[in-house]
Amino acid sequence: MISLFIIFVLLGPIPSLQGTQYSEKLVIANSNGSFTDSYAYFTYQNMTEYLQGLQKNYSDIISVSSLGKTYQGRDIWMVKISDNVTQEETEPGVLLMGAHHGCEQLSYEVLLYFITYLIKTYTNTTTNNNETEDQPSLEKVKEIVNTTQIYIIPMVNPDGVEAITRKNCDPNYGPFGLRNQITSYGVDLNRNYGYKWFSWFVRPWSYPMMSQLRDSSDMYRGNQPFSENETKAIKNFVESNNISISVSYHNSQQCILYPWWYNMISTRDTQLFRSVGTNISHLDGYTLYGRNLLLGYRGSPGTSEDWLYGAHGILAFCIELGYSAQPDLILNMCKKEVNVGLYICDIAGSIHTKQKDWVETHQRAQ
Repeated sequence: MISLFIIFVLLGPIPSLQGTQYSEKLVIANSNGSFTDSYAYFTYQNMTEYLQGLQKNYSDIISVSSLGKTYQGRDIWMVKISDNVTQEETEPGVLLMGAHHGCEQLSYEVLLYFITYLIKTYTNTTTNNNETEDQPSLEKVKEIVNTTQIYIIPMVNPDGVEAITRKNCDPNYGPFGLRNQITSYGVDLNRNYGYKWFSWFVRPWSYPMMSQLRDSSDMYRGNQPFSENETKAIKNFVESNNISISVSYHNSQQCILYPWWYNMISTRDTQLFRSVGTNISHLDGYTLYGRNLLLGYRGSPGTSEDWLYGAHGILAFCIELGYSAQPDLILNMCKKEVNVGLYICDIAGSIHTKQKDWVETHQRAQ
């Protein structure tokens, strides 16, 4: 079985990672380039070793740090990529997240691919394989890394990844946490963020998906906002860093979503959301949904997108990737999302200016 070391078909192997533990994963294609093996996703341990190897060998542009521990004791790894990676600069920040839902493996595979692409391209000084130092893509990557702070959290929910479950693995003590014994396990982390979280109790008739209140539900939102270690870790990180734009990856039906999720009104930046979302759609071919479409997603307080935008003015998107177990289709999906990632990083500066205006207006309103 082969994990996402299909990256080496496109980029060539990273020499420092060609040790025995990775050697079986480097042979992805036969001599005519067709895929010859079935696909296996990264495990948490695979990913941890891989990221630590990248940090060891490319420490000038990548750092790997833990934002906190899950209930089962796993680190929530955050990757930072920047030309001055040990410094906190005033450059705009980009936040990319995967695996809020542990069973959505593609959501972290595309991010691990993007990390590798950035590092391999930025550090490329060779002229073989038709790559030269003045190649536009190379110069664009260098410009992005030199002018942006890129933060990537591939597995927000590593316990769920290991259990292959949508929710995390924390024990629940009834829907409101008041029982004396465990009644179920797990919280849907993408319903646990704090923006408008209490809307359920103010306007219950507006929310048809009442199953989110049952702790046995796959979409159970927790007994209070930010009740989970994982969402607390994201909250603490965002509130101590300068983030301008964010994309959270999921697996569903190949679409692009933006706030609001808790209701169907327009945001003050709907035109900007639609403009950026349309450009993303041109790059990956997915459908951009407006507030009056995809009704099943609306009426869901507690998403990261609503909190990032509503509480902090961060332009926050959700990209649903769809499902696939075919290596060639997964590779194509990853390559398309590289273009999306580069675009998001490229516009972060202009979004950063607008975000500062939003924060100032928001503070005055308070």
